[in-house]
Amino acid sequence: MSFASLVEWAMPHLIIAPILLPMATAALMLLLGDTRRPLKAVVNVLSCVLGVAMAIGLVFWVQHTSGVQAVGVYLPANWPIPYGIVLVADRLSAMMVLLTSVLGLAAVLYASARWHKAGVHFHPLFQLQLMGLYGAFLTADLFNLFVFFEIMLTASYGLLLHGSGWARVRSGLHYIAMNLMASSMFLIGVAMLYGVTGTLNMADMAIMVPAIPEDDRGLLHAGAAILAVAFLVKAAAWPLNFWLPSTYSAAAAPVSALFAIMTKLGVYAILRVWTLLFPQDAGVSALFGGPVLVGLGLVTLAFGALGIIATQHLGRMAAFCAIVSSGTLLAAISFGQPAVTGGALYYAMGSTLAVGALFLLVELIDRARDVEEQPVYVGEADPDDEAFAFPVDLAPTREVNLDDDQQALIGRAIPAAMAFLGLAFIVCALTLAGLPPMAGFVGKVVVLSALLNPAGFGAQAPISLAAWLLLALLVTGGLLTTIAMSRAGVRCFWAPQGRPVPRLRIIETLPIGLLLLLIGLLVWQADAVLRYANATARGLHDPRDYIGSVMAARPLPSPHTTGEGGLRR
Repeated sequence: MSFASLVEWAMPHLIIAPILLPMATAALMLLLGDTRRPLKAVVNVLSCVLGVAMAIGLVFWVQHTSGVQAVGVYLPANWPIPYGIVLVADRLSAMMVLLTSVLGLAAVLYASARWHKAGVHFHPLFQLQLMGLYGAFLTADLFNLFVFFEIMLTASYGLLLHGSGWARVRSGLHYIAMNLMASSMFLIGVAMLYGVTGTLNMADMAIMVPAIPEDDRGLLHAGAAILAVAFLVKAAAWPLNFWLPSTYSAAAAPVSALFAIMTKLGVYAILRVWTLLFPQDAGVSALFGGPVLVGLGLVTLAFGALGIIATQHLGRMAAFCAIVSSGTLLAAISFGQPAVTGGALYYAMGSTLAVGALFLLVELIDRARDVEEQPVYVGEADPDDEAFAFPVDLAPTREVNLDDDQQALIGRAIPAAMAFLGLAFIVCALTLAGLPPMAGFVGKVVVLSALLNPAGFGAQAPISLAAWLLLALLVTGGLLTTIAMSRAGVRCFWAPQGRPVPRLRIIETLPIGLLLLLIGLLVWQADAVLRYANATARGLHDPRDYIGSVMAARPLPSPHTTGEGGLRR
């Protein structure tokens, strides 16, 4: 059976599979007990690998299906629209599920080296975190979006405290306080929208919005604004992001890497709800709040860029890179132009992978800076050592002539471990700074090209002030990131003298290499990925296919019914 046939056979149940898989895996690992950590690690890795396969299947299905059929709808409870739970897989949700699954696999591989032993219940919490993320990306109604947000919040708080320590506890208090406030705002906003529209299904709500009486339109806008506050907290928008640098830098490395996708969840929620409720043809509510979102995105971008140049702590630098990425996305998508949104989605893929890889690199670099000096010569290395050390043929021998500093006169080889860390750091730095030829550069070029040519190439059209400000901030932010990353690279890899070679395990370097390989793949297949991103953006800004697919879904008839919803007499 071919992969395409397997995917067609698995649909539409493949839509709910990414949610059920981590839930079942977490339940299984809870039954294993705390003493079976090696077995739990194996189960966790296998579950994440299967999750990646499911996500690839979803992306494959939406990519090779056109029109209304490219939106998969699943009714878990088999209740009619709009009353039952609805899961939807379109291009955007499939892309985010794939991105989450890849980051999850990289994080759990890295954690299986040592971090999963630092506390109890790491593996079940990790799977529940994935469940919350998958569910938030796939759900099509606001209440269940809130439910998955809460699952994710509970699991993320446990993961944040994993490994204990004063810094994690303090950051955890800030994190939980802000997110509980966001949850309260979420419920208030949802209640107001339900009071105005009478529904929680986002597609059904999109149909109701144009027909809202003028007397209730102010209440609709107020509810949407309050709901947006909850999403902006997740998206790390200024000034609601003060908790993020300390929280992400204090968490364990694999936890921080997985958290890189959480800011994108906030951006996703804003993009999904905003394009459904306030599209171009929504009348007086068209693009409601767009200028405010643009302003918040620009300020967030500026704040993140200043934070990067102001700190010398690699962990906080990576956290500010996540803020820069989030600010760029918020500003770009808020223009309401499909071409700009397409470039922003491409940028989101590269920047998220780079931030996740950078969080994993931070610990390895810090470990290399703290390790004691223990020079290894040829013939003295342990052949059974599983560490990722430099090859023995590159190590100096005792017969080699040495200079006054006890360095080989014939040349100094770069150990493989340091070479790997340095090259990986360079790739992450180039991607996050938006320098060629990495994915960050391609994404920014596409965004700026669309902003500076709003009517298309060759057509004359005025350029907004916000577009010029975004151009200036992207260039300035890239320059500041380049300076900060160069400074950090010199401090970590160039300036030290006599530093011993770090010994890295293969299981720790493999996930970083995987993320870097995917970044390279984004550049190599930039044309195909951009076509996918542009098609996604066009579907978002013209949501008729999404709305039509959701509203056309019908529950399957049960053996005790005749016709559509009619009871057998």
